[in-house]
Amino acid sequence: MTATADASSGVIRSLVPARLDRLPWTSFHTRLVVALGVAWVLDGLEITIASSVTGVLSQPGTLDMSATAVGAIATVYLVGEVVGALVFGRLSDRLGRRNLFTVTLLVYLVGSGLTAFTLGHGTGWILYLFATRFIAGMGIGGEYAAINSAIDEMIPATYRGRVDIGVNGTYWAGAILGTLGTLVLLHSLSPAMGWRLAFLLGPVLAVVVVYVRRNLPESPRWLLMHGRTAEAERTMAAIEAQAGMPRGLPPVDDSGAIEVRPKPVGYRALLRVLFVDHWRRSVLGATLMITQSFLYNAIFFTYALVLTHFYGVRATDAPIYLIGFAAGNLLGPLTIGRLFDTIGRKQMIAGTYLVSGVLLAITAVLFDHGVLTAATQTAAWCVIFFFASAGASAAYLSVSEIFPLEVRGQAIAVFFAIAQCFGAVGPVLYGHLIGTGSDPSRLFAGYLIGGAVMVVGGVVEILLGVRAERRPLEAVARPLSAIPGTAVPRAAGATTTFSPRRED
Repeated sequence: MTATADASSGVIRSLVPARLDRLPWTSFHTRLVVALGVAWVLDGLEITIASSVTGVLSQPGTLDMSATAVGAIATVYLVGEVVGALVFGRLSDRLGRRNLFTVTLLVYLVGSGLTAFTLGHGTGWILYLFATRFIAGMGIGGEYAAINSAIDEMIPATYRGRVDIGVNGTYWAGAILGTLGTLVLLHSLSPAMGWRLAFLLGPVLAVVVVYVRRNLPESPRWLLMHGRTAEAERTMAAIEAQAGMPRGLPPVDDSGAIEVRPKPVGYRALLRVLFVDHWRRSVLGATLMITQSFLYNAIFFTYALVLTHFYGVRATDAPIYLIGFAAGNLLGPLTIGRLFDTIGRKQMIAGTYLVSGVLLAITAVLFDHGVLTAATQTAAWCVIFFFASAGASAAYLSVSEIFPLEVRGQAIAVFFAIAQCFGAVGPVLYGHLIGTGSDPSRLFAGYLIGGAVMVVGGVVEILLGVRAERRPLEAVARPLSAIPGTAVPRAAGATTTFSPRRED
């Protein structure tokens, strides 16, 4: 069946969502994930490079920046991410996923590339540096909204959880690349040249990705919900052709069709979705995002201080320990991500949050008793964040699939912005607790706070979590344009009926 439209009522009936979810995994999906998933690699790369070159930028032979100014570089980048997410998230819902994931990557490329051309020092050049970091952050923040939306809307429901979690986890692959790249450049070249070339690593990768993304299609779901029926059908047919369809699969039953009446969606609709219709899901999304952001920013941005102040590690050797820390974060999503589709979202999200919180508390006790070394402390972090990383990636998955398609990009942006704002408290608090490294009991209390925060996230997931595994997005969150009373697939061989009632 192809999509049909009733011109008099404006109602569109289509099997596009059901056809997307019945697809097996194909080379098309692999290309999609590789081309879009690089956004998190770039973010991990940028954050790590910026952290690794801070010591160099304060040297007289480079930019001769004060410690305060150097510290502000990360802040400016994070603020750019928040602004970019909010601006481009809105545009992604209005103009389409494909348009925005091209624009956001170009914005990042320009911003990070221009950073390398900070040619002098002084107030003017420092402001120029801040401006370029802000622009780069905007690009990456916009990528979060556009890319998460596109991946969730085009990956079959059977695989959506593990793919989204795995993609979000590749942030740590970028962290490893950034660490290795800066170690090589800063030790083999002059500091003035090394830090500039380090900031060009991301743009070089981005140029390749722009080329790869050029042939990716628009989300057929987005096209359908915006009344572009014929284009949605052509795009769906092209995806099926790339996937070798319909060979080997039975046709989609007409009972799985969705009926929608596309309509403009503004800020009022977004506010109603977040604070009235789905307020419980908003509490869930905000809690998951805030708790993981607090813990990650607190530990990641101060790990070098812990190693140097409490374990006597030389500052130049601290990045080596980051490789092990990042490896644990990367392995978690890649190895247990599939369990979020098979065992279930609620069980796995709650479990990873609770386990990581408890393990952090145990590590805090060991740290306070002085039984850890730099190596065992890093090993403990690897184990803790093996679970925490999978849970944190699932937090992004949750906020991208539990809200209606028409406001998905904006919902992701809102919760990402909230998380970044609260997450910024972590490094400041933990930096204060670390102090000069003379009183480990202060950091012991901080680790207990971090563990308790993750436990709160796990408890909220138990109480308010949404069972979204292997379910079509339209069944997880009813589209705002869906006609009440119509049915769509709920899972393989099952249907669910849209009704006017709230889903929470």
